[in-house]
Amino acid sequence: MLIGHLGDEIKMHYFEGGNCIGRFQLATNEVYINKTTNEKITSTEWHNLVVRNKAAELCEKHLSKGDKIYVEGRIRSRQWQAEDGTAKHTSEIQVTEFTFLSTKKAAENNKQIPAPESVKNTNFDPQNNGLPINDLPF
Repeated sequence: MLIGHLGDEIKMHYFEGGNCIGRFQLATNEVYINKTTNEKITSTEWHNLVVRNKAAELCEKHLSKGDKIYVEGRIRSRQWQAEDGTAKHTSEIQVTEFTFLSTKKAAENNKQIPAPESVKNTNFDPQNNGLPINDLPF
């Protein structure tokens, strides 16, 4: 479970058959006081998030850089070989549920932000590397 701000716009990737994924980074902050210097310290951690199909399209439509979002998901690590032959690896959060907490688009339109829009994706099969069993039900 994470609450943070989008670090950039959502990057969409479309596949044959109509499936798609959206990728974006989420920044989470920890703020604490250094007891020795009494200085306020902010530590930012970046997380790579992946949303799929209809959930990805909803995120692309409603979210932009800086928006605040709550997400739940599974951590997945993957490896691949780059074109130069080096081994690459990354850890991602495969999002299974999210709630929009604040969006710039709503603020720009002087709209009162409605109750947070929440999406739960129950169609992920953990035995299938988090890939959807079928399309999301919404």
